[in-house]
Amino acid sequence: MDRQTGSRSNGSSVLVTNVTRASKKQEPMILTAVALQDHILQNLDLQDLSLCDPFHAHKRTKKTSHRPINRNLVKAVVDTGIKRKSPTKPKVPNEEEEYVLDPLPPPLTLAQKLGIVAAPAMPLTSEEWGKVKKRSIDQGDSSQPCVICKEDFQLQSQVLLSCSHVFHRVCLQAFEKFTGKKTCPMCRKSQYQTRVIHDGAHLFKAKCATRIQACWRGYVVRKWYKNLRPTIPPKNTMLRKKFFEEKLTEITDRLLRSFQTDIDVFFNEIDNSIAVSRNVFLQLEDKYSPGISEGEWEKIQIQAVRQEIFDCPICIMPLHHKTDCSRKDDIIDQSTRPVVLLSCSHLFHFACLQAFEEFTTGDIPICPLCRSFYKKKLVSS
Repeated sequence: MDRQTGSRSNGSSVLVTNVTRASKKQEPMILTAVALQDHILQNLDLQDLSLCDPFHAHKRTKKTSHRPINRNLVKAVVDTGIKRKSPTKPKVPNEEEEYVLDPLPPPLTLAQKLGIVAAPAMPLTSEEWGKVKKRSIDQGDSSQPCVICKEDFQLQSQVLLSCSHVFHRVCLQAFEKFTGKKTCPMCRKSQYQTRVIHDGAHLFKAKCATRIQACWRGYVVRKWYKNLRPTIPPKNTMLRKKFFEEKLTEITDRLLRSFQTDIDVFFNEIDNSIAVSRNVFLQLEDKYSPGISEGEWEKIQIQAVRQEIFDCPICIMPLHHKTDCSRKDDIIDQSTRPVVLLSCSHLFHFACLQAFEEFTTGDIPICPLCRSFYKKKLVSS
């Protein structure tokens, strides 16, 4: 009996130890299964699933309690505006501020904490983002066109990936939507992080400012050269000749613009000045000069014979029928009409000269041929 009881006690102890060992082996398996189940539910957003009625969660409704209101205690509220709060102005976002575009990662699941599933990469720190941006600047990605749309960044939104590649924000979103996965279009790295930067906008603004300055400086230089060109003649012979021709034309045009173009007024002024001067000269001759002597008339008569004038310049008729050049006293022997000899050695019919003197407007008559003042002498009667 004792042996049997001893053997039974030993057998029961062996069974207990085996059960404890099996339970210890099953504990990590159960924990692993629970951790994996929790990880799958969190990744697929299936936290609302339960073994109970699936529609039980949707049937939950909030019970609202309504209390009766005493209308006698209700008072009208007059809005005086004293207690009214001033509306707060919305904060204007800084366009030059850089920020991380990705949301904060969710907390680690139990499977990730136990090391069963690989944990996601932690978000980059500001120092790490600085290194990534420096690498992108060294590569010159912001100065080159976007790889997706092949256009410059200009002032459009720009994103920097954790792999140091730069794209348009809209282009990257369209690429992710089209491919259905999150991979870099250049290096095919998956699960990257994005950060909004403005390097392309800064380069574009600097480029525009440089163009504006270049245009303004070019305008100033062209204006200065345009003002300098009319003052300094060029060294080339052809250009120098053209330069002086333009200068001479400019001077003559300026002189013409300064003068009066009314020729009739100019000629009237000349005639009036000539008439005044003639009157002065006649007055001086009458006052200080003696009359023409007989010897001077003979010289005038000889000069008239040498001119060989046979017709009257006024009526175009012959002055005389027969002339005798051997005698100096009488030039005309026989004539039908009396002839007048002027002091300027011109011959006219007396009637023609008298009619001409009557038609002249001036006070003092002038010779019809030489337009000079004269004294007349009748040479035939």
